[in-house]
Amino acid sequence: MNIKKIGLTALAGSLVSMSAIAGEMSVAGGASITVEHINGNAANAGKVFKMGNQLTFSGGGELDNGLNVSLSFVLDQADDAGADSGADDNGTAPFDSHSVTVSHDTFGTLSFLGEGGSSAQVAVDDTATGDIWDFSSNEAAAPTSAGGDNILVYSNSSIMDGVTLTASYVPHNASNFESSVDWAVAYTGVEGLTVGAAMGENNATKGAKADVTTYYGSYAYGPITVAVHQTEYDSEDNTTDVDFTAFSVAYTISDELSIAYKNAVMETPGVSNDNDQETSGITAAYTAGGMTISAKVANTDNEGYSTLATADEEIWSLGASFAF
Repeated sequence: MNIKKIGLTALAGSLVSMSAIAGEMSVAGGASITVEHINGNAANAGKVFKMGNQLTFSGGGELDNGLNVSLSFVLDQADDAGADSGADDNGTAPFDSHSVTVSHDTFGTLSFLGEGGSSAQVAVDDTATGDIWDFSSNEAAAPTSAGGDNILVYSNSSIMDGVTLTASYVPHNASNFESSVDWAVAYTGVEGLTVGAAMGENNATKGAKADVTTYYGSYAYGPITVAVHQTEYDSEDNTTDVDFTAFSVAYTISDELSIAYKNAVMETPGVSNDNDQETSGITAAYTAGGMTISAKVANTDNEGYSTLATADEEIWSLGASFAF
């Protein structure tokens, strides 16, 4: 028996198999510098400078059976808070979002989101204002279903023209009291129009499990885009119920320059002595040659639903980001 010949034949066969599924990996990067100033709610500590940096490795290939497999992995220093990452922009832990996706033209797309994943509802949790309200640790967050790590997400846009269906599953684990299931549907069959709905669950806490329902829409006519959004967070503990409504009006001045007015209101219907939290502001962005200059001016009334007169904030920020 010619052992060497058998070994070489096996090696050649494995190389042929590998070439059939060989893919390519690419790297994209980004960096940003931002200066921000918050005035109000005992936050008058001067200006804060922030730096962002990120590398995204992505790629994949097609298998012999017609399936496409892709991998995405992000290096983003200090993106995660915690003892191992450092809470500031100079942290030492570089690892962030990563996912594996298997797709087919007919059967749709199945993704496993190991970290930094969004459930079907979380993915559309604020399509109108883009979280313009999220600029302070005291700010009450928009309500969402369960999200986080190790999520399965399925999406299919081939069932009907203009319709995309999405479903997600968050397992019962150390962070979730029970597993949670979300679904979402979006329609883009009319030029300029996007409408959608999502329903999800947040079963992270025993005794406070919640159903989350979202409706949203946007319409672009020429240079103007109007968007609206509504989310209801209904919990077993009615003191944690939240109603979130938002709208925005954006104007594209040119291919490079755009400006928008945004408004978001959060209410706690189960707490009679809470004030509604309202944030409104103007954002602007100028993009040219891989560089974006952005600016934001916003103010929040009754931050964190507080009834204190000091619970109001104003913010301005100016940033520059670079893609390469």
